[in-house]
Amino acid sequence: MTIYNLGSINIDQVYRVATLPRPGETVAARQHSTGLGGKGANQSIAGARAGRQVRHLGAIGRDHDWALERLRGCGVDVRGIARLADSATGHAIILVEDSGENAIVIHPGANHAVPLDLVTAHLAGIGPGDTLLLQNETVHQVPAAELARAAGARVIYSAAPFDVAAIRCVLPHVSILAVNAGEAAAAEAELGSSLPIEGMLVTRGAAGAEYRDLHTGRVTWQPAFEVTPVDTTGAGDCFAGWFAAGLDAGLPLAETLRRAAAAAALQVTRPGAADAMPHAAEVRDFLIAAP
Repeated sequence: MTIYNLGSINIDQVYRVATLPRPGETVAARQHSTGLGGKGANQSIAGARAGRQVRHLGAIGRDHDWALERLRGCGVDVRGIARLADSATGHAIILVEDSGENAIVIHPGANHAVPLDLVTAHLAGIGPGDTLLLQNETVHQVPAAELARAAGARVIYSAAPFDVAAIRCVLPHVSILAVNAGEAAAAEAELGSSLPIEGMLVTRGAAGAEYRDLHTGRVTWQPAFEVTPVDTTGAGDCFAGWFAAGLDAGLPLAETLRRAAAAAALQVTRPGAADAMPHAAEVRDFLIAAP
């Protein structure tokens, strides 16, 4: 089985501050670092480090080949990533305060210039048993989702950044909607509670996560593991990537959620986004030691 991910690739500029600035306020950063991020890259690395075969579809500019090497080094198939001469690599400005909370500004760059023919060409082999991951940080979600579902694949859609118009367009081709609690409430307010999908994964930060089976009405709850967070950037992507990996491996839903929660717990104890994604052995050891 293969996880295909039409996803963003960003260069993260991370600034650590005592507290996030209020409107009109200037604060001094105590530390700065540069790393790999983007919801797509985060989820691809999470899925690969969970032990699954992941093929990333996307684009970068001409000046960040190290991002491809980082993805490749994490076990991600990068043959579906284009280098675009006329677009800058996507990037994000991330402020992280001492509590671990963050604020993020994103410039999409090449993520919004992914060629459609690249997407269709690299999805030509998708089929039953495979999974397509999507987020709202790239383009061509609708044709990609339509193609994948027509081929019998599972489609998991992270509806972030939240955009109700984008959700309306892609939802008819989605299997599972992955959102945080705020996004879930906004989606239900805009679209109603009877969504035309199989299920909804709702992450709730330190409160845990739940999977809602929209066919049976059953809700499976997974509490969060108690840790001291260092940086919550990418935690939802970590959970989504490990969730997709568990389904791809054919694991029971409860075990899939438990592993995803453990991975996210480990990830927030480290600085960074993509680089902080844990390996399968780390998650296994964490769960052995967990109450």
